[in-house]
Amino acid sequence: MKMLKLFCALVLGLVSLELKCQEIPDSINNPILPGFNPDPSICRVNDDYYLVTSSFTWYPGLPIYHSKDLVNWEIIGHAINRPDMIDMNNLNDNDGIWAPTIRYHDGLFYLITTANKSGGNFYVTASDPKGPWSDPVWLKNAIGIDPSLFWDEDGKCYYTGNSWDFKKSWPGQCAVWIQELDLSQKKLVGERKILSYGHANNATFAEGPHIYKIDDEYLLLMAEGGSSYHHAVTVHHSKSLWGPYIADKTNPVLTHRHLGTKCSLQSLGHADLVQTQNGEWYSVFLGKRMLDGYNPLARETFMCRVEFENNTPIFNPGKGMVLSTMERPDLPWTSVNSDPNRDDFNTTNLKPMWYFVRVPQKNFHTIENGKLVLSLQPEVVDSLVNSAIIIRKAKHHKFKAITRLNFQAKKDNEQAGLIFYRTANSYYSLLKDRFGITLVKKHLGKKEIVSSVPYVSKEVYLSVRVDGLDVKFSFGETLDNMTDIGGLQSAKVVSDNKFNKFNGTGVGMYVTSNGQRSKNNALYDWFEYSNIE
Repeated sequence: MKMLKLFCALVLGLVSLELKCQEIPDSINNPILPGFNPDPSICRVNDDYYLVTSSFTWYPGLPIYHSKDLVNWEIIGHAINRPDMIDMNNLNDNDGIWAPTIRYHDGLFYLITTANKSGGNFYVTASDPKGPWSDPVWLKNAIGIDPSLFWDEDGKCYYTGNSWDFKKSWPGQCAVWIQELDLSQKKLVGERKILSYGHANNATFAEGPHIYKIDDEYLLLMAEGGSSYHHAVTVHHSKSLWGPYIADKTNPVLTHRHLGTKCSLQSLGHADLVQTQNGEWYSVFLGKRMLDGYNPLARETFMCRVEFENNTPIFNPGKGMVLSTMERPDLPWTSVNSDPNRDDFNTTNLKPMWYFVRVPQKNFHTIENGKLVLSLQPEVVDSLVNSAIIIRKAKHHKFKAITRLNFQAKKDNEQAGLIFYRTANSYYSLLKDRFGITLVKKHLGKKEIVSSVPYVSKEVYLSVRVDGLDVKFSFGETLDNMTDIGGLQSAKVVSDNKFNKFNGTGVGMYVTSNGQRSKNNALYDWFEYSNIE
């Protein structure tokens, strides 16, 4: 018994020492979820926080993040993870799953979202946010996008969304509306009423609405101005759920558009609020980190403190803008398992950090003996169907990705290698084929071979190095003998443009047999992504 007590005391001492050695920071960095994580929504259940972001055509869709301290986030699952849940074939990269809302009520989690051009608005439920999630419940008469749910004190559930299907008084005018959602009938019922067109008589693209009841008053939080430079957050108040909602005099309560185009953090908007167990308020929202006017990482999730003054939410009080660092929330620091830099493919299934583009119609990958085996498919990455591409999110302005490939092309049409991807119209591919190594660039829909050099060995290391807007590709038989290919390239290819609008940037692996059937495979020994800042 004495030995057991001594052992327990020793374990507790070691744990205490480990916590002290962690050097828990007083401040944290924004964004809290770097890389492709737009349109965040958050909820708290006891002392657990859950956050979900848009996924567009990436699959599995609707990533679910969990945190204890609002700082350290771990992906615990995806709400869209069965092929029959949604059809993404022939979807543009900017369509698919838009702007979800996550809420918890009476022991059940609800995720409601828009499947743009692939079915409309639907919700799924789960008793455990890790899943499994239910099949989608499609709301056929729910017009518009960006749905949200609110339970009032009468126990009824209410749906808010947006609409542009009406006679407009000014360009870009949108309406935010409300209607009861009967969860037993799984449909909208009763009166539908417009709550707001925005905070001003020229407000554009009112969307992303959330309703809260705070101090016996209803607060309508919404996004305005579109998802680019003029993006903003506004609030509206009402004594009744059904309105009228009066625009707050402080509006917009969150934006950076007044800071000008030279500001390095832009497009702040699409916010959600959460109250901690200590009574403090925080908001999560999207933003863009700009580099010389370009945005290669797309929209990311940021956070700031919120204080209420006369029912007005003040975002980052005393600062008036969102900063790259902020004081850490007063919550117990809780470390989580982060995405590993290197994947040695030593698990049965792909780790949660890996994604397909659109839903696979057939299985083209296996993990065998510590290698990822990709079977070559006729589909190409340029098409709007699922091709044999597996990518992870690019999260830094300076990073390096490298993989070791074992592949021998048997025909002229067979290729395998590395890809730096934004959309079917904007990407780089570094592929091994029958003749050597080929670097391809597709920018604004125009595809060109940048460079093609001979290479005969079956094994090859393939690498991409990103330094701000500068991109360099290389290959070699060993890591100590890498050869640059294609000279200095640009991350402007994967930055926002007329094709690259809403979704995000990924880097990973891609194989193809270019329209012909193939029995050939490509073996990846490992894949490593590392921040070099």
